[in-house]
Amino acid sequence: MCASCLMPFAKDPAGEQRESEIYCSYCYKDGKLCYEGNDLVGFKKAMIEAVVARGEPRWKAWVFAFFAGFAPRWKKK
Repeated sequence: MCASCLMPFAKDPAGEQRESEIYCSYCYKDGKLCYEGNDLVGFKKAMIEAVVARGEPRWKAWVFAFFAGFAPRWKKK
């Protein structure tokens, strides 16, 4: 699972070809985290907008964002 958003790697569209061993292809691109800030609230907002932009319903995006707060990257925030 992604250490930033908790998405299962099995659902990552990049599959095993993702750039990072601990982050999914949505969270890590071009050698860096897509959301570089340390603000969990800001990350959740960005995550919701990105998930909705991919065609998922807003309620589902909100649920994904809620659970992302339990990811290793955010545990101490």
